[in-house]
Amino acid sequence: MKKLTIVIPAFDEEEVLPSTLQRLLKIENNLITAQTINPDSNIIVVDDGSTDKTWSLITEANKRDSHVAGIKFSRNFGHQNALIAGMTEAVKTADVIVSIDADLQDDPDAIPAMVHKFLAGTDIVYGVRNNRDTDTWFKRTSANLFYKTLNLLGVKLVQNHADFRLMSKRAVQTLLQYKERNLFIRGIIPMLGFKSEKIYYKRTPRMAGKSKYPLKKMLAFAWNGITSLSIAPVRTVLLLGVFASLLGIALLYSFISKWMGLTVHGWSSLMISIWILGGFQMISLGIIGEYIGKLTTETKKRPRFTIESKIG
Repeated sequence: MKKLTIVIPAFDEEEVLPSTLQRLLKIENNLITAQTINPDSNIIVVDDGSTDKTWSLITEANKRDSHVAGIKFSRNFGHQNALIAGMTEAVKTADVIVSIDADLQDDPDAIPAMVHKFLAGTDIVYGVRNNRDTDTWFKRTSANLFYKTLNLLGVKLVQNHADFRLMSKRAVQTLLQYKERNLFIRGIIPMLGFKSEKIYYKRTPRMAGKSKYPLKKMLAFAWNGITSLSIAPVRTVLLLGVFASLLGIALLYSFISKWMGLTVHGWSSLMISIWILGGFQMISLGIIGEYIGKLTTETKKRPRFTIESKIG
C-alpha cells in the first residue's frame, strides 16, 4: 500500500487547526481502514512563522497522535515556501502527497477521490472549485482577469485551482528540481508534463479566523506569478518603445506644418508629450527593474526558508 502525506501550510491558524487536524486524521483513518493507503500515512503541518499558538497546537497534536508531524520556520517565509518545505520533507518517505490550506475552505472530502485517481495511474490531481459564491464581486472579477491575463501571456494555469492538489512522489521530486526562489507553484506544476486530472468541489467559507491573503498580498502574488513565468511585460516595454518612436515620426508632420506657418506651436501639446513619454520611460524602467531584481535574488542563491525546529 502507498503512504499518503497531507501537507498543511499554517500561519496564525490557532482558531481552525485543531478541527482541521481532527477532520483530516479521520479521512486518513478511513482510507487506512479500507486498506487504500499505508497505516504509516501522516500529516505534516508547516508553521510559517506564526505569532499565535499554532506551533504549540502542533506539538500537542503530535503528543496525542504520532501521525501528526510539524515543521517550524524561524520567521514568516510565505505560503509557497511553506508548501515547498512540507513537500521536501514528505517526499522522503511518502508515495503520494496532498497539499491543502489549514482553513479547509477546500473540501477535504475530495481527498479519497484524489487518492483513487492516483491509484489508477494519475500523477497529479487538481482540486478545482466549481463555485465562487464565498468570494466578493471584486475577488471573483480580479481572479478571472488574472487567469485570462496569464493565458494571454502564454502561461497555462488550471482555472479556479489554488494549492489543493495531489501529487505522486515522482511529480514532487520533479517539482523540487526547480530551484528558483521566485517559485509560483501553481504555474510550474502544469509544466511538469505528467498525467493529470481534476476533481471538482464546492468551496466553503472559513470556519474561523480571517484570510491571510488581503488585497495587497493578492496583488503581489499575482504580479509575482506574471513576472516569474513570463517575459511578456518586457516585450510590452519594447512595443511601447516602438510605438513611441512611430509617434515621434508622425509628429514630424507637426514640425512641417509649423515651418510652413500653418499652425501655432502650443505649450499644452508640448507638456502632454513630455508627460506621456516620461510615463512610458518610468513604467519601462520599473518593469525591467523588477526582472533585474529577480535575477539578483536568484544569483545570490539564498535558502528559501530557515527551519527552526521539527517534531515527529
